[in-house]
Amino acid sequence: MVQVAVVDTAPRGVRTYGNWRRPTSAGLLGLGSMGTNMLLVGLVLVVLVVMTAGLKEALILAGLLLLAVAVVLTKDRHGKSVLTRSAARVAWWRARAKGENLYRSGPLGHARWGTFQLPGIAAPTRLSEYTDSYGRPFALLQTPATGSYTVVIGTDPDGASLVDQDQVDAWVADWGHWLANLADEPGIEAAAVTIETAPDTGTRLRREVAANLDPHAPAFAAAMLREVVDRYPAGSSTVKAYVAVTFSATTRSGGRRRSPEEMGRELAARLPGLTHALQATGAGATHPLTAQELCEMVRIAYDPAAATLIEDAHAEGEVPELSWAEVGPTAAEATWEGYRHDSAYSMTWAMTSAPRGNVQSGVLARLLMPHRDIARKRVTLLYRPIDPARAAALVEADLRAAEFRQTATSKPAARDMLAVRAAAATASEEASGAGLVNFGMLVTATVLDGQDGADARAAIDNLASGARLRLRPVYGSQDSAFAAALPLGLVLTKHVKIPAEWREKL
Repeated sequence: MVQVAVVDTAPRGVRTYGNWRRPTSAGLLGLGSMGTNMLLVGLVLVVLVVMTAGLKEALILAGLLLLAVAVVLTKDRHGKSVLTRSAARVAWWRARAKGENLYRSGPLGHARWGTFQLPGIAAPTRLSEYTDSYGRPFALLQTPATGSYTVVIGTDPDGASLVDQDQVDAWVADWGHWLANLADEPGIEAAAVTIETAPDTGTRLRREVAANLDPHAPAFAAAMLREVVDRYPAGSSTVKAYVAVTFSATTRSGGRRRSPEEMGRELAARLPGLTHALQATGAGATHPLTAQELCEMVRIAYDPAAATLIEDAHAEGEVPELSWAEVGPTAAEATWEGYRHDSAYSMTWAMTSAPRGNVQSGVLARLLMPHRDIARKRVTLLYRPIDPARAAALVEADLRAAEFRQTATSKPAARDMLAVRAAAATASEEASGAGLVNFGMLVTATVLDGQDGADARAAIDNLASGARLRLRPVYGSQDSAFAAALPLGLVLTKHVKIPAEWREKL
């Protein structure tokens, strides 16, 4: 029997990705469904006032109605309306007047029990530690305010250097499958991927060279190694990646909240499967973070000067024991566009628009790389998996809203026609089994001197344009955004007073 092997030598095109859409609702004049209903109710009131009070009073009411519509419809390039920006400014004035933007901890501070508790939305979190079925200890972070639990997985990404494009495409496809499978995992509320770049202190290199240096080595070779140890850390950086998975404390809506012990026993059996599935996405070796590792990571984030001390302690074979009540900053002050915490100053941006059109797999490469003007940079991708039962209704409602906007005028704009095609493609992909995920991004730049903030802002603006992203500083909420960018599993939509669904329909 003769076997014939057929080799496909036809050139393949570059694979691109896109078709992400912002949730919308049908409405008139660019308003959502809720805004349209309020407009119709206002018009009915104007007619009633004309019939009962007179024309003058009706004109005044109509003017107020037009002013309210203008406040909602007038938006900047980030999609923020005058109403949204004004509400943020008023909330910031109130917080500053109450002194809520200042934080002092420790024995002489205002925190309870004289500890260095985390500030802001991360203050109620509680940390415990359990062991999974592989015998690996893992940290379990509880957020009682939102009824959720979080496990943090540390990864060692392989990187795309010297890797075939086919392998990169396979990694991206496996990452898409991992995200889609989150919706089928019971109890998962959110997931977050954090890529952190920081300057290398040189402690690990010094420890490695000292452990392997032969005392009988030639003087020239020993001198060369010592010079490498002294000079190499200057300008070098470390890259760390974390994946935080957040679980709900209840098995169903209105059910009983499970205790940390119950969640620890359940996640002990599920965690090996989650870490194993991540390895196929290019995440490399994965392991759950222990309580000590999570404490060290958060402590360094709030006080970068502690990084050298912690690494030196590990180099000496000692473990700097930290508890969750000792990882917060000693002092912190949030301003309108920045956040001062212990030995550093940070600024956080939020993504307001995903890349338009199609992009390649390496679109975020420059944004994730270290930058000389930024001491520490943290890029966090936030994911909210949507249950398959809700996904079908959402994509169909989005398609109807896009068709309504197209047919609302006799001459539809090109953007409206393209939106209909994109919504139809999304509905078709969801019907064929694709998952639906809401996503966002937070970018935190940390500098050691507040005077370097202008250079960091310019660097982030350049990196965002190269990644085809539209980023906006989180004005008035820099402290909360800084905590949300950490791999702590904080679900921001559960910390806002006005639900996101209402804002989208306005």
